[in-house]
Amino acid sequence: MVPLEYDQMLDKYLLFTPGPVNVAETLRAAICKEDICHREPDFDALLGSIEHKLISLFQIRNRARYRAVVITGSGTAANEAILSSVVGKGAILILSNGEFGGRLHKTSRIHNKHTHLIEMPWGAPFDPAQVAAYLKTHKIDVVAMVHHETCSGMLNPLAEVGAICKETGALFVVDGVSSVGAEVIDMEACNIAFVSSSSSKAIGSYPGLSFVVGRKKHFKRLKHHAAKTTYLNLATFYAFLKHHSQTPNTPAVPLFFALEQALTDILCEGVMKRYARIKARADLLRVGMRRLNLDFLIEEADMCSILTTVRVPPSISVRDLRDRLREKSIIIYEGKGCFAGKVFQVGNIGELSDYDIRFFLSALKDVLLTLQAEAAELVAPVRPTGATLVMLPPAKRIQKKVVS
Repeated sequence: MVPLEYDQMLDKYLLFTPGPVNVAETLRAAICKEDICHREPDFDALLGSIEHKLISLFQIRNRARYRAVVITGSGTAANEAILSSVVGKGAILILSNGEFGGRLHKTSRIHNKHTHLIEMPWGAPFDPAQVAAYLKTHKIDVVAMVHHETCSGMLNPLAEVGAICKETGALFVVDGVSSVGAEVIDMEACNIAFVSSSSSKAIGSYPGLSFVVGRKKHFKRLKHHAAKTTYLNLATFYAFLKHHSQTPNTPAVPLFFALEQALTDILCEGVMKRYARIKARADLLRVGMRRLNLDFLIEEADMCSILTTVRVPPSISVRDLRDRLREKSIIIYEGKGCFAGKVFQVGNIGELSDYDIRFFLSALKDVLLTLQAEAAELVAPVRPTGATLVMLPPAKRIQKKVVS
């Protein structure tokens, strides 16, 4: 591992999180563009460009069969738009193996009387045979699943569940909030009717926008369902897009400029090259953390390429680890729910360079050694006569960096 000097650190936070992320300079320029009115042709063209580029991001082959609506709101807004608009009076099955599957279930119960649930422990994979058996014994119209369950870092199986839904005639909807822009999501091959995502995660833009990409034929059928919300009614978004090339409510126009630029940057780089670069960053982080004798929560074969969930070593507090890294301008995530106090999470999306990753690994090593040494002193503050206390090498002392 290449040693790095902490006083060379930039005066900014490095966001090693699954979102929000450090954004590119091109986006900082885009968000400051001249003001336009959202009811004028300028915005119509902007929204059309975003939709075109979203379809390109998904590498959809039959482009004419798909549309993309953009919502001013977080990824949860897009998910609620789908769950409140697609089911109607029918029945929906939620597949949950983590925090965000649980959120889908909670949201669906508000809007849909006939909400079913298959729930696995956090971080445990689904059994496709169990899903298939449930659909054969229950009348289910819609199945919803999170693609990347951020609480554990697990990537759930789109192709297998999509094939089961196709066989049973259920509509398959996917929460792709944290995977779109980093993982291949083949909507056509995986039989996905609608997928949601957010601007601020793997796509690399600012928080505040979300979107839903779906088949035209499924968008058209939404008008037959009674509206369950006003702002998040997906049928209304589709009607405004189709007839006016606009959004039904006032959009956050500067964020649309930024999203359009983020999509432009991805397409200029090349979608598959982008995915490969994000995966290479994840590999660099994981190799470095394994060299620090850290263990991961799940098998690497099950991980998404944007995030690594790491078990906390004995005697170390996650909060102390997070606080010490923050002093070095590094932001990580703590575990949530049943993982609270047991894991920390390291993201690798946004404008993070290989240098930033090596800097993180060097800082992580320093902090871990410091915290372990402090814990050892607490356990044995006084050396008994004739005994030798084995200590880890002392951490390198550094001057705290002031972040403006």
